[in-house]
Amino acid sequence: MVDSKISNKALEYVVGDEGFAQRVDKYLTGVSDLSRARIQSLVQEGCIYIDGQVLKTASQKLKGGEHLTLTLPDLKSAVPKPENIPLEIVYEDEALIVLNKAAGMVVHPGAGNHEGTLVNALLHHCKGSLSGIGGVERPGIVHRLDKDTSGLMVVAKTDHAHNSLSAQLADRSLSRIYEAIVLGVPMPLKGKIDKPIGRSGSNRLKMSVKGRGAKEAVTFYKVLEQFEDVFSLVECKLQTGRTHQIRVHMQSIDYPLIGDPLYGPQITKLRSKIKPFRELLDNKDIILNFSRQALHAREISFVHPVTENVMIFEAERPMDMGNLLKDMEKL
Repeated sequence: MVDSKISNKALEYVVGDEGFAQRVDKYLTGVSDLSRARIQSLVQEGCIYIDGQVLKTASQKLKGGEHLTLTLPDLKSAVPKPENIPLEIVYEDEALIVLNKAAGMVVHPGAGNHEGTLVNALLHHCKGSLSGIGGVERPGIVHRLDKDTSGLMVVAKTDHAHNSLSAQLADRSLSRIYEAIVLGVPMPLKGKIDKPIGRSGSNRLKMSVKGRGAKEAVTFYKVLEQFEDVFSLVECKLQTGRTHQIRVHMQSIDYPLIGDPLYGPQITKLRSKIKPFRELLDNKDIILNFSRQALHAREISFVHPVTENVMIFEAERPMDMGNLLKDMEKL
Protein backbone atom coordinates (compact mmCIF):
# COMPACT_ATOMS: atom_id res chain seq x y z
CA MET A 1 0.00 0.00 0.00
CA VAL A 2 1.26 3.49 -0.87
CA ASP A 3 1.12 6.19 1.81
CA SER A 4 1.30 9.67 0.37
CA LYS A 5 0.77 13.28 1.32
CA ILE A 6 1.02 16.54 -0.57
CA SER A 7 2.63 19.72 0.77
CA ASN A 8 2.52 23.08 -0.99
CA LYS A 9 5.31 22.24 -3.44
CA ALA A 10 6.16 18.62 -2.68
CA LEU A 11 4.78 15.14 -3.14
CA GLU A 12 5.77 12.53 -0.57
CA TYR A 13 5.36 8.75 -0.80
CA VAL A 14 6.24 5.81 1.40
CA VAL A 15 6.91 2.82 -0.84
CA GLY A 16 4.86 -0.29 -0.10
CA ASP A 17 5.70 -3.90 -0.81
CA GLU A 18 4.33 -3.52 -4.36
CA GLY A 19 7.28 -1.27 -5.15
CA PHE A 20 9.84 -4.02 -4.61
CA ALA A 21 12.39 -4.25 -7.47
CA GLN A 22 10.70 -1.46 -9.47
CA ARG A 23 12.66 1.43 -10.97
CA VAL A 24 11.99 4.68 -9.14
CA ASP A 25 10.75 6.49 -12.25
CA LYS A 26 8.36 3.68 -13.18
CA TYR A 27 7.04 3.47 -9.63
CA LEU A 28 6.43 7.22 -9.37
CA THR A 29 4.68 7.25 -12.74
CA GLY A 30 2.21 4.75 -11.35
CA VAL A 31 1.44 6.59 -8.11
CA SER A 32 1.52 10.22 -9.27
CA ASP A 33 0.03 12.32 -12.05
CA LEU A 34 3.48 12.98 -13.53
CA SER A 35 4.76 11.44 -16.74
CA ARG A 36 7.86 9.27 -16.72
CA ALA A 37 9.71 11.86 -18.81
CA ARG A 38 8.82 14.58 -16.29
CA ILE A 39 10.00 12.41 -13.39
CA GLN A 40 13.30 11.72 -15.14
CA SER A 41 13.67 15.47 -15.71
CA LEU A 42 13.08 16.11 -12.00
CA VAL A 43 15.78 13.55 -11.15
CA GLN A 44 18.24 15.37 -13.40
CA GLU A 45 17.34 18.65 -11.69
CA GLY A 46 17.97 17.12 -8.24
CA CYS A 47 14.34 17.50 -7.21
CA ILE A 48 13.68 13.94 -6.01
CA TYR A 49 14.91 12.60 -2.67
CA ILE A 50 15.02 9.04 -1.38
CA ASP A 51 15.22 8.71 2.39
CA GLY A 52 16.40 12.30 2.60
CA GLN A 53 19.18 11.96 0.00
CA VAL A 54 19.12 13.36 -3.53
CA LEU A 55 18.24 10.57 -5.96
CA LYS A 56 21.12 10.17 -8.43
CA THR A 57 19.49 8.00 -11.07
CA ALA A 58 15.91 7.36 -12.16
CA SER A 59 16.72 3.69 -12.74
CA GLN A 60 17.52 2.95 -9.07
CA LYS A 61 15.61 -0.12 -7.87
CA LEU A 62 13.36 0.06 -4.83
CA LYS A 63 13.23 -2.42 -1.93
CA GLY A 64 10.06 -1.22 -0.21
CA GLY A 65 9.71 1.10 2.76
CA GLU A 66 11.65 4.00 1.23
CA HIS A 67 10.46 7.58 1.74
CA LEU A 68 10.33 9.43 -1.59
CA THR A 69 9.97 13.21 -1.81
CA LEU A 70 9.41 15.13 -5.05
CA THR A 71 9.92 18.89 -4.87
CA LEU A 72 8.06 20.56 -7.72
CA PRO A 73 9.72 23.73 -9.03
CA ASP A 74 7.47 26.54 -10.17
CA LEU A 75 7.08 26.90 -13.91
CA LYS A 76 9.47 29.60 -15.08
CA SER A 77 7.66 32.63 -16.41
CA ALA A 78 10.47 34.21 -18.44
CA VAL A 79 9.87 32.18 -21.61
CA PRO A 80 7.66 31.62 -23.37
CA LYS A 81 5.46 34.66 -22.89
CA PRO A 82 1.69 34.80 -23.49
CA GLU A 83 0.79 36.39 -26.82
CA ASN A 84 -2.61 37.41 -28.13
CA ILE A 85 -2.57 35.25 -31.25
CA PRO A 86 -5.92 34.09 -32.72
CA LEU A 87 -6.64 30.37 -32.42
CA GLU A 88 -9.31 28.28 -34.13
CA ILE A 89 -10.79 26.45 -31.15
CA VAL A 90 -12.92 23.47 -32.18
CA TYR A 91 -13.80 22.34 -28.64
CA GLU A 92 -12.85 23.36 -25.11
CA ASP A 93 -13.74 22.37 -21.56
CA GLU A 94 -11.98 22.43 -18.17
CA ALA A 95 -9.75 19.47 -19.08
CA LEU A 96 -8.65 20.02 -22.67
CA ILE A 97 -8.73 22.00 -25.89
CA VAL A 98 -9.09 20.70 -29.44
CA LEU A 99 -7.85 23.21 -32.01
CA ASN A 100 -7.29 23.47 -35.74
CA LYS A 101 -3.68 24.62 -36.15
CA ALA A 102 -2.94 26.82 -39.12
CA ALA A 103 -0.11 25.93 -41.47
CA GLY A 104 2.94 28.04 -40.73
CA MET A 105 2.52 28.06 -36.94
CA VAL A 106 5.29 26.46 -34.88
CA VAL A 107 3.93 24.40 -31.98
CA HIS A 108 6.44 25.23 -29.25
CA PRO A 109 9.40 27.59 -28.82
CA GLY A 110 12.79 26.47 -30.05
CA ALA A 111 15.86 27.75 -31.82
CA GLY A 112 14.82 30.74 -33.92
CA ASN A 113 11.18 30.49 -32.80
CA HIS A 114 10.81 32.08 -29.38
CA GLU A 115 7.67 34.04 -30.25
CA GLY A 116 4.51 33.51 -32.27
CA THR A 117 4.20 29.82 -31.40
CA LEU A 118 1.12 27.84 -30.48
CA VAL A 119 2.38 27.70 -26.89
CA ASN A 120 2.58 31.50 -26.75
CA ALA A 121 -1.01 31.68 -28.00
CA LEU A 122 -2.22 29.01 -25.55
CA LEU A 123 -0.61 30.73 -22.56
CA HIS A 124 -2.60 33.86 -23.40
CA HIS A 125 -5.82 32.01 -24.15
CA CYS A 126 -5.71 29.77 -21.06
CA LYS A 127 -4.25 32.31 -18.64
CA GLY A 128 -2.29 29.75 -16.65
CA SER A 129 -4.64 26.78 -16.87
CA LEU A 130 -2.35 24.45 -18.83
CA SER A 131 -0.78 21.18 -17.76
CA GLY A 132 2.78 21.69 -16.56
CA ILE A 133 3.89 18.15 -17.36
CA GLY A 134 5.48 19.24 -20.63
CA GLY A 135 7.75 21.61 -18.73
CA VAL A 136 8.32 25.30 -19.36
CA GLU A 137 8.52 25.21 -23.13
CA ARG A 138 5.72 22.73 -23.84
CA PRO A 139 2.90 23.29 -21.32
CA GLY A 140 -0.16 21.28 -22.30
CA ILE A 141 1.41 19.84 -25.44
CA VAL A 142 0.52 16.14 -25.77
CA HIS A 143 1.56 15.70 -29.40
CA ARG A 144 2.71 18.04 -32.14
CA LEU A 145 2.31 18.88 -35.79
CA ASP A 146 5.10 20.11 -38.04
CA LYS A 147 5.15 23.86 -38.62
CA ASP A 148 3.71 23.63 -42.14
CA THR A 149 1.19 20.86 -41.43
CA SER A 150 -2.32 22.10 -40.72
CA GLY A 151 -5.06 20.46 -38.72
CA LEU A 152 -6.29 19.08 -35.43
CA MET A 153 -4.40 18.88 -32.15
CA VAL A 154 -5.53 18.15 -28.60
CA VAL A 155 -3.99 20.15 -25.73
CA ALA A 156 -4.21 19.25 -22.03
CA LYS A 157 -5.26 21.85 -19.47
CA THR A 158 -4.69 19.59 -16.44
CA ASP A 159 -2.00 17.08 -15.50
CA HIS A 160 -4.62 14.34 -15.24
CA ALA A 161 -5.80 15.03 -18.81
CA HIS A 162 -2.19 15.14 -20.02
CA ASN A 163 -1.38 11.75 -18.50
CA SER A 164 -4.56 10.19 -19.86
CA LEU A 165 -4.07 11.52 -23.39
CA SER A 166 -0.36 10.61 -23.37
CA ALA A 167 -1.27 7.07 -22.33
CA GLN A 168 -3.78 6.87 -25.19
CA LEU A 169 -1.12 8.13 -27.57
CA ALA A 170 1.26 5.44 -26.30
CA ASP A 171 -1.26 2.57 -26.53
CA ARG A 172 -2.47 3.86 -29.92
CA SER A 173 -6.09 4.40 -28.88
CA LEU A 174 -5.75 8.11 -29.64
CA SER A 175 -6.41 8.04 -33.40
CA ARG A 176 -5.21 10.55 -36.00
CA ILE A 177 -6.16 10.59 -39.67
CA TYR A 178 -4.47 12.86 -42.22
CA GLU A 179 -4.96 13.86 -45.85
CA ALA A 180 -1.95 14.24 -48.12
CA ILE A 181 -1.55 15.17 -51.78
CA VAL A 182 1.25 13.17 -53.36
CA LEU A 183 3.03 12.82 -56.69
CA GLY A 184 1.81 9.69 -58.46
CA VAL A 185 -0.80 7.11 -57.51
CA PRO A 186 0.31 4.58 -54.88
CA MET A 187 -0.10 0.96 -55.86
CA PRO A 188 -1.82 -0.88 -54.36
CA LEU A 189 -4.44 1.79 -53.71
CA LYS A 190 -4.63 0.76 -50.06
CA GLY A 191 -1.79 -0.51 -47.94
CA LYS A 192 0.46 -0.48 -44.91
CA ILE A 193 3.92 1.06 -44.65
CA ASP A 194 5.91 -0.61 -41.89
CA LYS A 195 9.39 0.91 -41.88
CA PRO A 196 11.32 2.07 -38.80
CA ILE A 197 12.29 5.75 -38.77
CA GLY A 198 15.37 7.41 -37.28
CA ARG A 199 17.54 10.49 -37.70
CA SER A 200 19.20 10.86 -41.10
CA GLY A 201 22.94 10.39 -41.04
CA SER A 202 23.50 12.94 -43.82
CA ASN A 203 21.14 15.78 -42.84
CA ARG A 204 20.34 16.57 -39.21
CA LEU A 205 17.04 18.19 -40.25
CA LYS A 206 15.77 15.02 -41.88
CA MET A 207 14.50 11.66 -40.75
CA SER A 208 14.85 8.49 -42.79
CA VAL A 209 13.78 4.88 -42.80
CA LYS A 210 16.35 2.82 -40.95
CA GLY A 211 18.13 6.00 -39.85
CA ARG A 212 20.13 6.41 -36.63
CA GLY A 213 18.22 5.12 -33.62
CA ALA A 214 15.34 3.97 -35.85
CA LYS A 215 12.12 3.10 -34.03
CA GLU A 216 9.02 1.25 -35.17
CA ALA A 217 6.84 3.34 -37.50
CA VAL A 218 3.60 2.18 -39.12
CA THR A 219 1.33 4.16 -41.46
CA PHE A 220 -1.85 2.90 -43.15
CA TYR A 221 -2.75 4.69 -46.40
CA LYS A 222 -5.70 4.71 -48.79
CA VAL A 223 -6.07 6.58 -52.09
CA LEU A 224 -9.20 8.76 -51.95
CA GLU A 225 -8.91 10.42 -55.38
CA GLN A 226 -6.52 10.13 -58.30
CA PHE A 227 -5.81 12.63 -61.04
CA GLU A 228 -4.70 10.68 -64.10
CA ASP A 229 -1.50 8.94 -63.01
CA VAL A 230 0.05 12.25 -61.98
CA PHE A 231 -1.25 13.05 -58.48
CA SER A 232 -3.48 11.57 -55.80
CA LEU A 233 -5.25 12.52 -52.60
CA VAL A 234 -4.28 9.98 -49.95
CA GLU A 235 -5.69 9.30 -46.51
CA CYS A 236 -3.05 8.32 -43.95
CA LYS A 237 -3.72 6.86 -40.52
CA LEU A 238 -0.93 6.75 -37.98
CA GLN A 239 -0.36 3.73 -35.82
CA THR A 240 2.81 5.30 -34.41
CA GLY A 241 3.84 8.94 -34.19
CA ARG A 242 7.42 9.43 -35.32
CA THR A 243 8.82 12.78 -36.43
CA HIS A 244 7.88 13.49 -40.08
CA GLN A 245 6.37 10.00 -40.26
CA ILE A 246 3.90 10.43 -43.14
CA ARG A 247 6.33 12.57 -45.12
CA VAL A 248 9.15 10.04 -44.74
CA HIS A 249 6.98 6.98 -45.35
CA MET A 250 5.33 8.31 -48.52
CA GLN A 251 8.70 9.37 -49.90
CA SER A 252 10.13 5.94 -49.06
CA ILE A 253 7.62 4.25 -51.39
CA ASP A 254 8.26 6.86 -54.13
CA TYR A 255 5.09 8.93 -53.67
CA PRO A 256 6.38 12.11 -52.00
CA LEU A 257 4.13 14.92 -50.77
CA ILE A 258 3.67 17.92 -53.04
CA GLY A 259 5.42 21.02 -51.69
CA ASP A 260 7.51 19.18 -49.12
CA PRO A 261 10.83 21.08 -48.80
CA LEU A 262 12.67 18.13 -47.26
CA TYR A 263 11.17 15.01 -48.84
CA GLY A 264 9.17 16.31 -51.81
CA PRO A 265 9.68 15.72 -55.54
CA GLN A 266 12.23 17.76 -57.50
CA ILE A 267 10.76 20.63 -59.49
CA THR A 268 12.04 19.12 -62.75
CA LYS A 269 10.06 15.96 -62.08
CA LEU A 270 6.93 17.99 -61.32
CA ARG A 271 7.32 20.01 -64.54
CA SER A 272 7.64 16.88 -66.67
CA LYS A 273 4.53 15.38 -65.06
CA ILE A 274 2.23 18.35 -65.70
CA LYS A 275 3.70 19.39 -69.08
CA PRO A 276 1.19 17.34 -71.14
CA PHE A 277 -1.69 19.08 -69.30
CA ARG A 278 -0.39 22.66 -69.32
CA GLU A 279 -3.23 23.92 -71.57
CA LEU A 280 -5.86 22.53 -69.18
CA LEU A 281 -4.43 24.14 -66.09
CA ASP A 282 -5.38 27.72 -65.28
CA ASN A 283 -2.57 28.09 -62.81
CA LYS A 284 0.05 25.38 -62.98
CA ASP A 285 2.22 27.44 -60.62
CA ILE A 286 -0.02 26.46 -57.71
CA ILE A 287 1.26 22.92 -58.27
CA LEU A 288 4.85 23.77 -59.08
CA ASN A 289 5.25 26.26 -56.26
CA PHE A 290 2.95 24.96 -53.54
CA SER A 291 4.38 26.63 -50.46
CA ARG A 292 4.26 23.81 -47.91
CA GLN A 293 3.93 20.06 -47.60
CA ALA A 294 0.36 19.22 -48.67
CA LEU A 295 -0.58 17.58 -45.38
CA HIS A 296 -3.60 18.16 -43.16
CA ALA A 297 -4.59 16.47 -39.87
CA ARG A 298 -8.26 15.94 -40.73
CA GLU A 299 -9.54 13.86 -37.84
CA ILE A 300 -8.67 13.09 -34.23
CA SER A 301 -10.45 10.80 -31.78
CA PHE A 302 -9.81 9.87 -28.15
CA VAL A 303 -11.52 8.98 -24.88
CA HIS A 304 -12.22 12.06 -22.77
CA PRO A 305 -10.02 11.89 -19.63
CA VAL A 306 -12.87 12.93 -17.32
CA THR A 307 -16.18 11.86 -18.88
CA GLU A 308 -14.70 8.76 -20.60
CA ASN A 309 -16.86 9.55 -23.64
CA VAL A 310 -15.37 8.88 -27.08
CA MET A 311 -14.67 12.24 -28.73
CA ILE A 312 -14.31 12.52 -32.52
CA PHE A 313 -13.46 15.76 -34.32
CA GLU A 314 -12.97 16.66 -37.99
CA ALA A 315 -11.47 19.76 -39.58
CA GLU A 316 -12.29 20.85 -43.12
CA ARG A 317 -9.55 20.76 -45.71
CA PRO A 318 -7.72 24.12 -45.74
CA MET A 319 -8.23 26.50 -48.64
CA ASP A 320 -4.73 26.13 -50.11
CA MET A 321 -5.05 22.35 -50.42
CA GLY A 322 -8.61 22.74 -51.73
CA ASN A 323 -7.42 25.08 -54.49
CA LEU A 324 -4.58 22.71 -55.31
CA LEU A 325 -7.04 19.84 -55.78
CA LYS A 326 -9.32 22.00 -57.95
CA ASP A 327 -6.50 22.63 -60.37
CA MET A 328 -5.60 18.94 -60.41
CA GLU A 329 -9.21 18.00 -61.22
CA LYS A 330 -8.66 19.46 -64.69
CA LEU A 331 -6.05 16.88 -65.62
